[in-house]
Amino acid sequence: MRRSLLLISALFGLAASPVYAGGAKKAAPKAKKAAPAPKPAVAPVVNAEHKKALAEKFGGFKFGMTKDEILGVLQKQINERYDEKIKATTDVMVQDRLRKERKAELARTSSTYVAFDGKKTGWDVSIIENEFAHNTGESMMERWENENGKNNRRFFFFKDQKLWKMYISLDVSMIPEDKRNFETFKGVMEGAYGAGLVDVNGTISWRAGEFDARAVDRLRDYGALGLVVEDPKVRNELVAAREAVAPKKAETPSVIKAVIDPEGKDHPDVKSNSGAVEAVIKSNKK
Repeated sequence: MRRSLLLISALFGLAASPVYAGGAKKAAPKAKKAAPAPKPAVAPVVNAEHKKALAEKFGGFKFGMTKDEILGVLQKQINERYDEKIKATTDVMVQDRLRKERKAELARTSSTYVAFDGKKTGWDVSIIENEFAHNTGESMMERWENENGKNNRRFFFFKDQKLWKMYISLDVSMIPEDKRNFETFKGVMEGAYGAGLVDVNGTISWRAGEFDARAVDRLRDYGALGLVVEDPKVRNELVAAREAVAPKKAETPSVIKAVIDPEGKDHPDVKSNSGAVEAVIKSNKK
């Protein structure tokens, strides 16, 4: 198990360290009392060391950036990387090829921008299907990050054209299949960022002041693992916005309600009008 943690830690660029928890057993209460209402589960606040490790996942980007500002940062990062390659060779043809690759890399990222305005997209059924909604001013852009032996994907999420969340899909191809499970993932994530709040969907959450973080397990449906950093203020605003545009549940017609109520408590005239009810139902079916 320890060997697996070290392998995944090296792959994700994390420092694996085991997390232990324990405590003395509480004495049994002398008399039974009514159990207090359970408090809503809240993600723990990370310490300074773990916050710094999570902040590194921003990769030079900041909340509030526009699409063009992000492309400007990417342009600088790409130029620096390709300049080293170009200087390392004196072959003119190789240099020209590298310059074309540099230009194409930024163009590809820019072309992935999509606005979630109600039209179905290829992302509606994907590893990020739970990370956005339509008709709420949301949009997204993605980029492959395949430097230094890694093959991650970074998704930039915007609200009203401003960056508020990044989802990093981690490369799991080098992990042995028998080790691709939530327990291994949880061990590595909590070893790097401390114990988090774990929910039934396989998500581990932390709070870090001005940003929140989540480790997302999508192994069962997409064979993927993700790490998210997001602005909690914008997230809370989006929760309300998404509820406002969510399709309302259709109300059951009064005639059908009458049929569902076999004793006629709410509709005392159902029995006397049973023939009319049946006629309406048949008409609806047609």
